[in-house]
Amino acid sequence: MDRNFPSKSLKSNDRMAQQMCFDCLQRRIHSDFSGKLVFSYGLSDSAFPFGSSAVVQLCNSSGEAASAPQFLLKFLPSHPNDCLTKYVNDYVLDNAEGCSDNGIDDRIASVGVTLDEEEISSDVYRKEKPKSDSLMSEPKCLSNGGTEILLHSSTCNHSTRFSCSRVISALAPVSYVGNFSDSVFEELAVNSLTGSLEDHILNSLSLLIKGKASGRDSVNFLNLLGIPSFDENQFPGSLRHPNIAPVLMMVKASHYIDVALPKTPYTLENILHYSPEALKSDWHIRFLIYQLLSALAYIHGLGVAHGNICPSSVMLTESCWSWLSIFDKPGVGFSSSSRGKGCTSTLLEKVGCSEAGCPSQGLYADLKLSPSIDWHRDFNQWWRGEISNFEYLLILNRLAGRRWGDHTFHTVMPWVIDFSMKPDENSDAGWRDLNKSKWRLAKGDEQLDFTYSTSEFPHHVSDECLSELAVCSYKARRLPLSVLRMAVRSVYEPNEYPSTMQRLYQWTPDECIPEFYCNPQIFHSLHAGMTDLAVPLWADGPEEFIKLHRDALESERVSCELHHWIDITFGYKMSGEAAVYAKNVMLPSSEPMMPRSAGRRQLFTQPHPMRRGAVRKPCDSTNESALHQGKMNELRSDGSVLSETAYLQELEDASSFCEHAMHLSPLYGYHLDFVRDISPVQESSGENVNKSVPRSSDTKKNQLSRLHIDTSYLLEHIEVEDEGSRGYQELLLWREKSSCLKTFSEEMARDIFSVGCLLAELHLRKPLFDPSSLTMYLDSGVLPGLMHELPPHTKLLVEACIQKDCMRRPSAKCLLESPYFPTTVKASYLFLAPLQLLAKGGSCLQYAANFAKQGVLKAMGTFAAEMCAPYCLSFVVTPLSDTEAEWAYMLLKEFIKSLTPKAVKTLVLPAIQKILQTTGYSHLKVSILQDSFVREIWNRTGKQVYLETVHPLVILNLYTAAHNSSATAASVLLICSSEELGIPITIHQTILPLIQCFGKGLSSDGIDVLVRIGGLLGENFIVRQMMPLLKHVFHSCIGISRMNKPEPVHSWSAFALIDCLTTIDGLVAFLPREVVAKELVEDKSCPQVLVLMETSFEYRVLQVAATTLMAVCERIGPDLTALHVLPQLKELFDELAFSPRKANASTSFGRRLKGSKPIIDGGGLIESRMDLALLLYPSFAYLLGIEKLRQCCTTWLLLEQYLLQYHNWKWEHTGELSRSGSDTILSKRSAFSNRSTPEYSPAKLLLNGVGWSIPQSQGTRGAKNMMPQKRFSEMHQRSAEMHASNFKFEPWFWFPSPASSWDGPDFLARAGGVKDEHPWKIRASVIYSVRAHPGALRYLAVCPDECTVFTAGIGAGFKGTVQKWELARINCVSGYYGHEEVVNDICILSSSGRVASCDGTIHVWNSRTGKLISVYSEPSVDSAHVSSPPSSSSRANLDQVNMLSSNAQSSGILTGAFDGSLYTCMHQTELGEKLVVGTGNGSLRFIDVVRGQKLHLWRGDSTESGYPSLISSICSCGSDKMQPDGASSPSWIAAGLSSGHCRLFDARSGNVISSWKAHDGYVTKLAAPEDHLLVSSSLDKSLRIWDLRRNWPSQPTILQGHTDGVSSFSVWGQDVISISRNKIGISSLSKSSDDDGQQAVTCQKLYMADHGARNFSVLSSISILPFSRLFLVGTEDGYLRICC
Repeated sequence: MDRNFPSKSLKSNDRMAQQMCFDCLQRRIHSDFSGKLVFSYGLSDSAFPFGSSAVVQLCNSSGEAASAPQFLLKFLPSHPNDCLTKYVNDYVLDNAEGCSDNGIDDRIASVGVTLDEEEISSDVYRKEKPKSDSLMSEPKCLSNGGTEILLHSSTCNHSTRFSCSRVISALAPVSYVGNFSDSVFEELAVNSLTGSLEDHILNSLSLLIKGKASGRDSVNFLNLLGIPSFDENQFPGSLRHPNIAPVLMMVKASHYIDVALPKTPYTLENILHYSPEALKSDWHIRFLIYQLLSALAYIHGLGVAHGNICPSSVMLTESCWSWLSIFDKPGVGFSSSSRGKGCTSTLLEKVGCSEAGCPSQGLYADLKLSPSIDWHRDFNQWWRGEISNFEYLLILNRLAGRRWGDHTFHTVMPWVIDFSMKPDENSDAGWRDLNKSKWRLAKGDEQLDFTYSTSEFPHHVSDECLSELAVCSYKARRLPLSVLRMAVRSVYEPNEYPSTMQRLYQWTPDECIPEFYCNPQIFHSLHAGMTDLAVPLWADGPEEFIKLHRDALESERVSCELHHWIDITFGYKMSGEAAVYAKNVMLPSSEPMMPRSAGRRQLFTQPHPMRRGAVRKPCDSTNESALHQGKMNELRSDGSVLSETAYLQELEDASSFCEHAMHLSPLYGYHLDFVRDISPVQESSGENVNKSVPRSSDTKKNQLSRLHIDTSYLLEHIEVEDEGSRGYQELLLWREKSSCLKTFSEEMARDIFSVGCLLAELHLRKPLFDPSSLTMYLDSGVLPGLMHELPPHTKLLVEACIQKDCMRRPSAKCLLESPYFPTTVKASYLFLAPLQLLAKGGSCLQYAANFAKQGVLKAMGTFAAEMCAPYCLSFVVTPLSDTEAEWAYMLLKEFIKSLTPKAVKTLVLPAIQKILQTTGYSHLKVSILQDSFVREIWNRTGKQVYLETVHPLVILNLYTAAHNSSATAASVLLICSSEELGIPITIHQTILPLIQCFGKGLSSDGIDVLVRIGGLLGENFIVRQMMPLLKHVFHSCIGISRMNKPEPVHSWSAFALIDCLTTIDGLVAFLPREVVAKELVEDKSCPQVLVLMETSFEYRVLQVAATTLMAVCERIGPDLTALHVLPQLKELFDELAFSPRKANASTSFGRRLKGSKPIIDGGGLIESRMDLALLLYPSFAYLLGIEKLRQCCTTWLLLEQYLLQYHNWKWEHTGELSRSGSDTILSKRSAFSNRSTPEYSPAKLLLNGVGWSIPQSQGTRGAKNMMPQKRFSEMHQRSAEMHASNFKFEPWFWFPSPASSWDGPDFLARAGGVKDEHPWKIRASVIYSVRAHPGALRYLAVCPDECTVFTAGIGAGFKGTVQKWELARINCVSGYYGHEEVVNDICILSSSGRVASCDGTIHVWNSRTGKLISVYSEPSVDSAHVSSPPSSSSRANLDQVNMLSSNAQSSGILTGAFDGSLYTCMHQTELGEKLVVGTGNGSLRFIDVVRGQKLHLWRGDSTESGYPSLISSICSCGSDKMQPDGASSPSWIAAGLSSGHCRLFDARSGNVISSWKAHDGYVTKLAAPEDHLLVSSSLDKSLRIWDLRRNWPSQPTILQGHTDGVSSFSVWGQDVISISRNKIGISSLSKSSDDDGQQAVTCQKLYMADHGARNFSVLSSISILPFSRLFLVGTEDGYLRICC
């Protein structure tokens, strides 16, 4: 940017003259690039569709947009004396004199910057260019296109350091420079997407980390990142700074230089406008500013300034890494009006296309709006009637971020008429009501009210006011068919598009587009079959319609109501109560923390003023006539409509509104002549620059010092220091020192000013300066009032950056080294910056994995590692080669070791889930499915997290065409984990989901899992758990086959039956013959025989049944076979004997399974039902002997005749089958064995139960060891003692089979996969009871693995005891007996096996040894904290206080007077082992168990009643969720009081958000199943659900039905299980309540499972085991009951 302001204005005007309309821009792109680029949309700096930049995509072979990423294409005007033009021309000339056949890789601009930096001095650079690039006294700016150093200067006026060519090469080192060519862009795009442009840098860094020779690239790149330190005196190199946007191409075209850059999905402006929550914390803001300062330090080191740092110039990648654009929009951030002293007028510039003959030149000829936007000026002009409604609405669209041509976020206009008649201001007919949105007019108030009242998230509007579908439908006649197929409908049907304007208006609930007010071409169709859009009958054609439609928009009627539409679309009716009243509440974003590039921006928070003056007919375009006409309008208005007082009131309201919306005119800099008389005269910047240029000897010293960089040096740089010493005082000291330093130049100081403004806006969420406040600050030094809202550290840094004396502002290097940036920011930046290069994903993985293995994550600490994880883990979820998979596996393991458990759960596990969901072969997936990796996840996060997140996806890899390697690894993992998880969890989380996959493509490995788990867990498990489930599925399939169901259902049940029979066949090998006979063949219930008797099954099902039946018979032996099986087959043999004798009877009976073939895998498939005789009769003859078979089968003669005639089989007296018949039988039996059963080859590994594998040849481990799937003779000799063993000596002996709760046909008919949660049907049945305590059992706490439970109850002498129970055998394994009083609460502290229990004091003890660790108590008077066990004499006698009432109504609740210093309840937060403890006086105490100290105390307001209320229950946001929500921390903490009140605290500040009367009695429990839901229970016999999103006091949903006080409840999913006296109640969070806001609770008594007797014990506590589908209850008589 030049120092001279007038010249800047001329440049801006000259540049505006080069703007093209978007249609011409599209045609130029199509022409220049030979149709290989698809124009997406144009980018404009003004409110009009004119610009010189566009978003483009590569097109595929059919000419449509490919799925490849987008690119920014900029057309920079070419002038002979421009530095950029000369640079490109010289390079093209040099290249032409050389080899003309050079490839693109040989024509990168950086080819001239490859000299060794040690041999280069500043003199070398000065002699590099001709004298036209001579050195001047002022540094140049990169503003206004990022290339003021490159553009629009007749004399080159750059810094004294380096030539223009050197600076351009340093800023765009990877850019292709040369003549235009069709294939250039395509080749560059491919190179940038494949990551080959900067891949060599990462390879060099990886070698350096490994300690190998790496070359200069790694050291030079680390110098850019500040290693060993940031150097503003560096020499330009050939490497791109990672925070400068990569320029891919600078090519010479006709009258332009075409520049191409990658298109990032966001800019910082997008984030601030549409998703400010994406900047999650203060750390993320500092990290972003650190990146910008790093880029700025590099640019300033080149001797140039950027000149246009603002939110729109900061590009953000998908991972929100920042790029500073050096080819930015002209003039953004600097307003050309209202800057000068007393300047009130602005030169109105004509808007139009620079291309000659452009048809759009007449479209905007009557517009008077300036191309640059100054909202303050534009609003005043519109309010006075000097510019039209159309122009003002375009300005508002531009401020809201809407883009011409972008169908997803198009410029919006209001519909003002309904086209039923010609608009007439004297009639009310035909005009649209602008007080209501188009959505409201289309849907109706009744529907919107219903949507708002019934939605989970109350809203009226579910879509944008202008959707992509509507825009493309409006413009259908001008858009390519490919766009219509993508946005509207995949099948192009021209008759489905509205054919008239009136039909279009009635069809759409969306608003209008500006083309219907200005462009007649939109009505003309380009497509055959689609007629032109018909205009209303009252218009002669599109041109006249456009004129009349535009006149309607500018009419007095619309002008008087337009402000209402503005309030709805851009203003205060977008939020709050005004939005509810206007029925304009938008559906909130499901992911508010995710960045967005588009959305609804609310511009105003106050009602928009009504337009005062009438629109003047365009007759004079000069500024003077406009002002004169405006004054005349005001005078007429004053005299005829309003009194002078009313006019002054209107003027005051408009001024107040304008002042309130000054944030719409943000400023991030100023022009030098504006402060010419403010800053003291400094020494010339040329002298400063000369002083900053190091001598050659100094340069060599610096370069030599950088050569000794190795891994240890890097780790030392990255290692995070203790941040405790870096505080505000240190920042003050830095500020004092930095003010003594001097920046290089005034232009660079203005860049620092812009950075300060950006930093302030990131915290304030609004701009720091507008024209008024900036003028006041520069004139009088008064800082904006917003400065006081900044955090102290940030305020100090911002004040340093925006000092009035620009030469006292700190340099970018000084800011980078300030204490404001913690070492975690610097460490994260050094680690992550190389990953943001244009390199291959494999190279990024190699660098990150190798660096992580060297200990970089450990060195930077857990917090910095957590911040780096999202950037790194994105590389591991893409398809990888085997080598890259090893690096990804290494990186995942390092992050699991380095991160906190919560970070692993929220960051690493989602990446693992994506990997496990990939289809096909994946080496990384196989590695993740190893037992050792899963065990690391267990150790870090717990088994509960594994079961929630990973386990379902492991099962997913066993069906739906899973790859063999993945299926094998998943099967081994499931078998390994089954014994450790325990029987209940294994049944519900492994066995049942796999059985649910029957018939859905379950692989042989999936069946193998079922078989091997059965063998691993033993005979009792198979008999009691698996066989009932399999029989249940079997009978369900039989039932479906007899129903009149569609063919797909029958096929599905047939496949499920095959899987079921195959599993049974595998399990038979692990059972004694007596057990097999009892379970499968006795009582005429043999499953295989039942299948064979059915005539509707497919032949394959019959073949599987026959083959598995013979396996069962071989298992039980000939005697039991003859006794039990053959009598059941008599009917089948009779049927086969008397069936028609046809060799090929495949179509006589049954149906053939789809896809089956006569010959499969070399074996035969039966072709008719008669083939069953061949499968069964010879086999039985061989097993029983022919004589015994003939005795049992009365039709033996007919069957043997059939077999001899058709299959050449006859019984040989030698006892052997004839050869031909034997071959036939074996071939048909092999068709099943090769296809349907698991292959147990010697290569298959068997498990030893601890996660490792051993060959089959090795010995067994005992009864539970996995046995090979071969029927060894030893299995027939199983001991009778094993068969007759008592189940009570087995673990989990009490766990019942869940088969009885299934509904078979409904279960099998469920569509979908494992993700469909099998419903939990609560039967209210007690399946086991044990006496846990002599007195009442007061509290239950279950470990996340659901194998251990802690019970708190009353022991001997009325002392409190805590027992630890192992649920597998119902054994009390340990306990804690150190309490003197009754224990009322237990918290299981994660990670260390510690437990906290409360009896008025908090005891923390070791759950393994029962030894006390620490005691916490609240002193009665202010005294020092004691963290040691208190003696009995030091405490008051609390026997009377802690005596529990025997009244059932109290259900164990503390009554009477209570000491306020005693603790009453506990709650563990998600933030590590920290407890929130309630007290008897209504306060909350925080305790850090890890550090062993009490923290802060929150005192609540105790004015709800006449006496202090004790805290009876505590919960926090998200703490009771079954699945993690990924939130960084709870946002609120709720406390229930004995008075029935509830208090809601802000978890960050401790402030009471709200306090209300929740119940009429003692609040017994609180829970937070969702972030916005609070569930409470009370002794007033009710539960209540509070929606915290609504205004207080909200109307809760009341759950009623209990006849006694609700003592406790537990939440599982959407179900609430509550207890009251001896009953349980079941209710739902998802069911809607009645008109009174009430919902019934289904109450029932518990029944004993063994003899059906009712439970009469009073229930005191409840806890759910969600993975085991069980719940535990404690009773007043000391029993622990396990229920289902």
